[in-house]
Amino acid sequence: MSTTTDNGFDARVKKVQRRHISMARGYDAKAGRDGLIVFRPKRRKARLPLRGLAILAITPLCFKGLVLMKIGDLAYQARVDALTSGSMAEQIGGYLLQIDPVTRFLAGQFAALF
Repeated sequence: MSTTTDNGFDARVKKVQRRHISMARGYDAKAGRDGLIVFRPKRRKARLPLRGLAILAITPLCFKGLVLMKIGDLAYQARVDALTSGSMAEQIGGYLLQIDPVTRFLAGQFAALF
């Protein structure tokens, strides 16, 4: 047997395997003009990673709640006030780190837990 035949065969096998994997995620069947039914893999739409976005939103809130629980309201507010009197980046950080109802609620929950 020649090696060129083996290489062509291996390439066809890899192509069939890739198509099989892509069709395992879903496929559409359409009939052509000649009556031949052709199966094509479904294209997946890019979705928002909701779990990742939720983690990105919840983690800073939990951190703020833990810090608020640990150092108390007055010390936390004093540190936020020090941030708001600084540079533009520090002012943005001070605005984001203000005590909000969610942070206060989480601090209460963490205090009950710990």
